Amino acid sequence: MTRQALRRVAVVTGASTGIGQAFAQRLARDGFDIAIADLNPASETEKLVKDEQRQVLSVNCDVASPESVQDFAAAVLSRFGRADVLVNNAGVYPATPFLSIEWEEWQRVININLNSIFLLTRAFLPGMVASGWGRVISMSSTTFHSGIGLNSHYSASKGGVIGFSRSLAAEVGEHGVTVNTLAPGLVRTGTTGRGPHSAWFENLAQQQAIKRTPEPSDLVGALSFLASGDAAFMTGQTLVVDGGWVRS
Repeated sequence: MTRQALRRVAVVTGASTGIGQAFAQRLARDGFDIAIADLNPASETEKLVKDEQRQVLSVNCDVASPESVQDFAAAVLSRFGRADVLVNNAGVYPATPFLSIEWEEWQRVININLNSIFLLTRAFLPGMVASGWGRVISMSSTTFHSGIGLNSHYSASKGGVIGFSRSLAAEVGEHGVTVNTLAPGLVRTGTTGRGPHSAWFENLAQQQAIKRTPEPSDLVGALSFLASGDAAFMTGQTLVVDGGWVRS
């Protein structure tokens, strides 16, 4: 049976704008129906998915809340009956000197960037294992590889994503489920373009082998590959897509 006939479903968190929106559109183009978890309205992304002739469900969801994730998962299963691909994309990235980070900010970053991945994966992994096919793809970052300053909480959360994914991959590979991470550099989006990171674009681009600032569209090919059958023998890996900033 083909993927088209299966009507496979991809869950994408943080898909109202930016990278998540690009991911949702590409996966819809690849033949997936899309379920979106986001605190912000995702009407623009919904239209992009529908333009690809796919079904879409958008739910107001706090990915750091066990109760909200549980409600979201119930809504997805009620609408689609399955979730074959989980893209853990939602995240926050404050640029803060370590000595200025308050405990509340540290907790917020860890909760949204790392604890949410536990919650979403715990909600959807059982169905993937039962069906014998699944993809868990989580967003890490090359800040973990580079050790760039002002990002101790962010880098810690993204390192945790890699560790979580490597360990989980060892548990679920025999069930046809792969677990990988995608690690971009600093990508130009609506939020990074307005925040303190905007001053970093040109400097970072000059350190890359490909000397331009990445856009969300630069990541969708790698995401599409990891979600596909072509990546069936690739698991526990971190795929770096950053224009050659990290070369290792």
